[in-house]
Amino acid sequence: MVEYPLPPLAILEALRQGLLIPAHPLALDNARRFDERRQRALTRYYHAAGAGGVAVGVHSTQFAIREPRIGLFKPVMELAADTARACDRATGRQTVLVAGICGPTEQALSEARFAQETGYHVGLLSLAAFKGASDDTLIAHCTQVAHEIPLMGFYLQPAVGGRWLSEGFWRRFVDIPNAVAIKIAPFNRYQTLDVVRAVAASGRAGEIALYTGNDDNILVDLLTDYVVPLAKGEAHVQMAGGLLGHWGCWTQKTAGILQQAKQARLGGAIPKEWLTLAAQVTDCNAAFFDAPNQYAGALPGVHEVLRRQGLLENNYTLDPAETLSPGQSAEIDRVYLAYPQLNDDEFVHDNLSTWLG
Repeated sequence: MVEYPLPPLAILEALRQGLLIPAHPLALDNARRFDERRQRALTRYYHAAGAGGVAVGVHSTQFAIREPRIGLFKPVMELAADTARACDRATGRQTVLVAGICGPTEQALSEARFAQETGYHVGLLSLAAFKGASDDTLIAHCTQVAHEIPLMGFYLQPAVGGRWLSEGFWRRFVDIPNAVAIKIAPFNRYQTLDVVRAVAASGRAGEIALYTGNDDNILVDLLTDYVVPLAKGEAHVQMAGGLLGHWGCWTQKTAGILQQAKQARLGGAIPKEWLTLAAQVTDCNAAFFDAPNQYAGALPGVHEVLRRQGLLENNYTLDPAETLSPGQSAEIDRVYLAYPQLNDDEFVHDNLSTWLG
């Protein structure tokens, strides 16, 4: 076994160039059973919409799939990988498969081995299970998992189960040989800069692909050129792409926005219209993710958009108590009316029967 396995070179290059990676939801039928047909349709939708990867087994897929009484972790992971590969064979593309990995070390190692055997390229490693752990403990855990699968670090916001991670932690994390990417999702500019500085100081700014997960700041993250002074010279650090629950819906329009944003960044001068668009995207996220209620309705909110489009049968999660918050449906109505240019309803309508077939 390779001590620190790396993804294929084509995968590494794709990650560094910047991809749209939706965090894959979980499709349930009206009896709250796993709906394989609609789960497969979602993966097909993301592929057709222009996603360069999918992240499965993450928060949007619901961590409860790992519970023995539910027993969906392996079936869900396998179905997404098989479907993405079938789409790739039909189109000649290569989808980057990102596996969510969480839990204490024994669990994380088991999930990492399974993900690697199932064909996932990178493990998105959550540290939510290590609430009060020291940096030494965190790095030891990350290093053990890195022996099983290449790592995408994960800075998850505390509001949905994450924890504060110091700049010192990130400086040590980026020294792991097969740390190939980091999803930055603390929903906090200060903590985002901690990661940026750590990557700049490591000298690996061109190797480690940064992905925004800051759903409240998506476009500004993608447009920003972070210039970090170093002892000798300076480093330029940018977000290559995004891995977001927000990108689990309206994905086809988002793919176009991402490509245009990357081109605008290369052009050097950012038109002011991009800041207007950035605020509009954040406004949509507030409705989908239920920001007024501390994200209590985040998963049902994305599911509700997908339900309205016909991709899902309902907006259910595995927890019957997890529902849209009061007023959230009206907020989704509002952003639909306010920003019709951002939805991809027509694209979904034209292709839905094929994806469900």
